Amino acid sequence: MSNVTVSPCKLNGTVTVPPSKSDVHRAILCSALAKGKSVISPVDMSQDILATIDCVQALGVAVTVKGNTITVDGSGLFTSAGAAALCCRESGSTLRFMIPIAGALGMTATFNGKGRLPQRPIGIYLDCLPPKGVTCDTKGGLPLTITGTLQSGEYKIPGDISSQFITGLLLALPLLKGDSQITLTSPPQSIGYINMTIDVMSKFGVAVINTPNGYIIPGGQQYTPTNYTCEGDWSQAAFFLSGGALGGTVTVNGVGKNSLQGDKKCVEILKAFGANVIENDSSVTVSSDELIATDIDATQIPDLVPILAVTAAFAQGTTHITGAERLRIKESDRLQAISSALNTVGAKVIEEPDGLTITGVDKITGGTVDGCNDHRIVMSMAISAVRTAKGIIISDKDSINKSYPAFFTDYNQLGGKSE
Repeated sequence: MSNVTVSPCKLNGTVTVPPSKSDVHRAILCSALAKGKSVISPVDMSQDILATIDCVQALGVAVTVKGNTITVDGSGLFTSAGAAALCCRESGSTLRFMIPIAGALGMTATFNGKGRLPQRPIGIYLDCLPPKGVTCDTKGGLPLTITGTLQSGEYKIPGDISSQFITGLLLALPLLKGDSQITLTSPPQSIGYINMTIDVMSKFGVAVINTPNGYIIPGGQQYTPTNYTCEGDWSQAAFFLSGGALGGTVTVNGVGKNSLQGDKKCVEILKAFGANVIENDSSVTVSSDELIATDIDATQIPDLVPILAVTAAFAQGTTHITGAERLRIKESDRLQAISSALNTVGAKVIEEPDGLTITGVDKITGGTVDGCNDHRIVMSMAISAVRTAKGIIISDKDSINKSYPAFFTDYNQLGGKSE
């Protein structure tokens, strides 16, 4: 993969971030499960979204792409005979959403992936699916082959796992004849993503009932085709808003004030750091000020940790980020990756078992860092370059295609200097 050289700069101006990857995944899958045509827009054709499109097409769903709009026709779902081979590329969401869906529809399906995905955990499904009629053939990760048909009933699951497992079950269980219940044996993490799933399902005509410790999912439901508008991605907005906090003024358009995305919390955290923040219904403006350290519980917002670590690296005092142990099993070990990268260029970061301790500095020198083939590490370190003395060379530039292919185009449009 190629390197990118990012020179010192200030970010100023206005940018519109891509549609929420999380929102698009869910909309595609709900459309695929509906009998008829749904239109979804806008859609950014990142590698993760292409993985979900590939998988539903492998199950007989027709997907047509025109510009940033896709039409999904689920009427052919599972009409083809035989087993399906599903390549999830590097998308953990695609894998964990599709496993119970394939089980609910009684299809023999073999799942595979690339990068670190074959090693990422699927053990919760290996525990809860076999007692409910789905045989799982695996040596621990991918490839995984499932056979049999998922049965309704009670699913007891720890809440302190990836919310992707809970979303996968929520999407699949309404298709079964009987009612089902998900019982969480501990408080849920990344609850915002679960709430988003339930909200998208409701827009496709499927109901989920909240209980004090989980969810009731009535069986015998049918997803209804709909025209769906995707909202802007708060996870991506956080990069440029943090760039504004580090030395400029940046407005991000297309992000909803009332969004259910958990990563909307970046606004509240940037305020706590001392940045100047102006919120409107569909945009946020952040400008720089003297930043001060703040403690961050990342339990519900793990994807924000790399860019928040970059912001903390320039905040006076010591910031403690906790609740982020799950970052060790992402596209990279993100706690190790971001601490190593920041320390390489002159920041002061201590890696903890479940987080980071970061002592702020005024400026970092720069240097060459490992992007670890991880889109969030590459984008975070590009933002850090605005406060360097001599700039940063980052490896694995192309990893941004996983979630935000136009990141460096937008970065340069704001006055960034990347080549």
